[in-house]
Amino acid sequence: DVPLIVPQVNAAEIKNMKKNIIANPNCSTAQLVIALKPLHNLFKIKRVVVSTYQSVSGGGKSPMDELIDQTKQYLDGKKIESKNFTKQIAFNVIPHIDVFADDGYTKEELKMTNETKKILDDSIELTATCVRIPVLVSHSESVNIEFEKPYTLEKVRDVLSKADGCEVIDKRENGGYSTPFEAAGSDETYISRIREDKTKKNSLNLWIVSDNLLRGAALNSVEIAETIIYSK
Repeated sequence: DVPLIVPQVNAAEIKNMKKNIIANPNCSTAQLVIALKPLHNLFKIKRVVVSTYQSVSGGGKSPMDELIDQTKQYLDGKKIESKNFTKQIAFNVIPHIDVFADDGYTKEELKMTNETKKILDDSIELTATCVRIPVLVSHSESVNIEFEKPYTLEKVRDVLSKADGCEVIDKRENGGYSTPFEAAGSDETYISRIREDKTKKNSLNLWIVSDNLLRGAALNSVEIAETIIYSK
């Protein structure tokens, strides 16, 4: 009974609020659906395969402090003991966020599946692998999308460039893409590396980067409040 809201995607669902509660989605889901929504409107998404590269701030301040401390310890040649992570995070990646379910997926991965269906379209099939990386702020996602309808790269770039909350940085040259460092502190969801998946019909590859503390949490909450206020 509780609406799960990303205003750029499903603001109309606010009217279905029954318990005076509105939920924020998972930060990795929020930036994903902002990019998926305009594409789904045009080409209807059948399936999504996403691998996330999530910053340590997704776990809070203590993991951020630990990354900084571990980095210093590693460079000083000192022994590292992990407190907030299952393995060393400095100069490493960990393919494990949140607890494991019986089927081998983690809770973080299942959230992305369930929340995308609830926010965007229950008919979309989504599978995720969520990875923690040694970055302080901003989550990145490698996304493969299968559409029901044919698309053109020109139309994809055009619709994403005009979509609320999205910014396309997609130059096929060195540095012609967004990274977590550039996205930190920005409200936008950056979309890069737009290219055809030549192995499957009507399929597309994207790279998505966004500040998880803003887009996935604080900013989304403020935008929900603004939507409620300005709709009255």
